[in-house]
Amino acid sequence: MKKNFLVTLLALVLSLSLVACSNGGEKPAEGGDETNGETLTVWCWDPAFNIYSMNEAAKLYQKDHPDFELIVVETPWDDVQTKLSTAGASGDISTLPDIVLMQDNAFQKNVISFPDVFTDVEGSGINFDDFAAGKVAYSVVDGKHYGVPFDNGAVIAAYRSDVLEEAGFTLDDFTDITWDEYLEKGKVVLEKTGHPLLSCISNEVDVVMMMVQSAGGSLFDAEGNPSIADNEIVAKSLETYKALKDSGVLVEVSNWDQYIESFQAGRVAGTVNGCWIIGSITSGDPEQAGHWSITNMPKLVGLDTATNYSNNGGSSWLLTANCKNKDLAYDFMKSTFGSSVEFYETILPSAGALSCYKPAGESSVYGEPQEFFGGDSIYQKVIDFSGKVPSNNTGVYYYEGRSAIADAAAKYIAGADLAEELKAAQEQVLFQMGQ
Repeated sequence: MKKNFLVTLLALVLSLSLVACSNGGEKPAEGGDETNGETLTVWCWDPAFNIYSMNEAAKLYQKDHPDFELIVVETPWDDVQTKLSTAGASGDISTLPDIVLMQDNAFQKNVISFPDVFTDVEGSGINFDDFAAGKVAYSVVDGKHYGVPFDNGAVIAAYRSDVLEEAGFTLDDFTDITWDEYLEKGKVVLEKTGHPLLSCISNEVDVVMMMVQSAGGSLFDAEGNPSIADNEIVAKSLETYKALKDSGVLVEVSNWDQYIESFQAGRVAGTVNGCWIIGSITSGDPEQAGHWSITNMPKLVGLDTATNYSNNGGSSWLLTANCKNKDLAYDFMKSTFGSSVEFYETILPSAGALSCYKPAGESSVYGEPQEFFGGDSIYQKVIDFSGKVPSNNTGVYYYEGRSAIADAAAKYIAGADLAEELKAAQEQVLFQMGQ
């Protein structure tokens, strides 16, 4: 009797195992076949920001498409880049998901280097005129749109209004100004309060690159060739940075943590960065609430193309060529990231995900006063700034160019000749390009 029972139990277990196998087992963790025709798989990073936003988009889409399923796989950016490069080099795209999140500055590099890995979104029906032109330009290759714009990287200049007041200034005194004016007023702030206006990480060139883009400059020409030597905008940006540092209005720190601590602890009176820095400002000392203010960045002097607007950071969504249901992906992206003010209203308070979708700027949620910033409607300001950012050409070798500029900046600040260092930087990039 006991033997028969064991045989029967063993048969039952085997049967259940076979059924589980026939049903496919666990959901796929990466690319490959979807579990059904209404499923999309996404790779992205940052659970509190990107992943949260993508899942909220799925919830919104499911209201009208109850069978829709989204599988979001947390994948660090470095891993995304490695997997995409491997797929492109091998020609095997079967491991890729339907959608990936792409850093804006890496868009040109990936799409140009691996054209067979990605799918353009020309047939999505998204009106790209509703997005900031500077943002859209990152993901246009050979006249085709490849990216669905996501988070906003418009540059803001943030100041401790109480420190400015102590020095005899208001926010208006720092609005629509030049970097020369910033320097002179910064000297007054430093003298009267002991606070530098700005901190930056040494051997990083974020502020320099923001300056370059603010004047419509790039490190590469339209054909992707480096244009660093004899580049007036790059030279002016480096000269301005050096003047700020030499005066003490700008102080350099060793790493990212020290940079954040510098303004959170009140060691400097402000910062200039992408608008995503707002989260770091508001997570600092609660006693600083009401003592911060935001306006546009200074502009370079002596350049006809100079503006008070730029971009730093940001990312967009990209469809891979392994997407089995392109029409579904098109419709999902259009209905959420591509057109829904309701969606952007949802992710702003919880994730701090600022949009570059211009109609969102007219939303009452974006217009709500922010007490940490003295009751100012700062999110409407950011949307306005993003629509005025000049486009720039990143090219395939953007990161190599940026690294070369960092090397040139360090040597120039130490006393080397600027023209010679820019020439050496261009030769360095040409060598990396195999030329």
